[in-house]
Amino acid sequence: MAQNLKEFYEDVVQHNFCPLWEAGPTTISKEPVTKVVPYLWKWELIKEKLTEAGKLIKPGEKGSDRRVLMLQNPGLADIGWRGSTTQTLTTAIQMIMPGEKAPSHRHSQTALRFIIEGEGAYTVVNGEKVAMDEGDFLLTSSWCWHEHGHDGAEPMFWLDTLDIPFVNAVNAGFFEADERTYQPVEFPENYSIRKYANGMVRPIQDHNAEQKYRSPLANYKWDKTQDALDSLSDFNPNSYDGVCIEYINPNNGGSANEHIGTWMQKLPVGFHSKAHRHVHSTVYHVFRGSGYSIINGTKFEWSKGDVFVVPTWAWHEHVNTSEEPSYLFSINDLPIMELLGFEKEQEHPKGNQEIKDVFQPNILVKSKE
Repeated sequence: MAQNLKEFYEDVVQHNFCPLWEAGPTTISKEPVTKVVPYLWKWELIKEKLTEAGKLIKPGEKGSDRRVLMLQNPGLADIGWRGSTTQTLTTAIQMIMPGEKAPSHRHSQTALRFIIEGEGAYTVVNGEKVAMDEGDFLLTSSWCWHEHGHDGAEPMFWLDTLDIPFVNAVNAGFFEADERTYQPVEFPENYSIRKYANGMVRPIQDHNAEQKYRSPLANYKWDKTQDALDSLSDFNPNSYDGVCIEYINPNNGGSANEHIGTWMQKLPVGFHSKAHRHVHSTVYHVFRGSGYSIINGTKFEWSKGDVFVVPTWAWHEHVNTSEEPSYLFSINDLPIMELLGFEKEQEHPKGNQEIKDVFQPNILVKSKE
């Protein structure tokens, strides 16, 4: 029998017990605590490193069927969360070269793509071939066969986001390579875009249980997104997010992706948002424009192509410093937090934050040759 509390702790640990009265403060916190840190990746560095990878890695070679650089959050690297950008999301940048084809596969994780730069590439999802153009937002739902190809003349880049950390945390991951290597195209090109009128209609014959949770629309075209933002620009912008829209499932009005929220926001010229924080974490991609965001008192300066992350329960606000509107495409885990009843939001008591530090990003060091 233990003679004192210290001996007791040493004894029960050997039997795989953990006293709640001793561990409680670290297991149940007063507010969200995360290892995720605010961070920003510069587009110039991303593009240069993928270009280097293009000379070394080809789809289908060396055990890799995609040329992708995952955006690793520094706060998660040391605890084994490899390739995680937040505690629930993996965001990455993919490059495909002219003439290349990435083989078909499927997995439990849902995936989405936002086209950053280039033209001539396409994806095939469950037999539907869909063209990719700059500013387009594309979906690949859970367990859908998907592959990519490029018929254009220049390298093409897009942003990928998957719910890999979340699926891994609940041990629900499955993966399968397609024995056919590539899928047969079974539908007319851009079939779902035409059938669903870019998400503005729902054909009655498709109103069934199977379509309730999975968006039938494979691609949300940039020109339609731009039209929606321009229409909303006639009204006062949201205090926190400017002129902001959410991509939705035309069948049920919910999030386009079952697990991942996707928004596009337009920050008007001179816009400076109020600061707030919320439980859901967010990854931002700067589609157009330049400015900065203040995250927990640190200034993160961004420009076209950059990607930055706002962790859960972090104060944040956005400022457009360019002479044109800035456009931010963002990905979040709000659908999961709302489904579980965890989402909360709080306004900053002073409206805006004081800048205490300026983030210094890793940048490309060009050769002197």
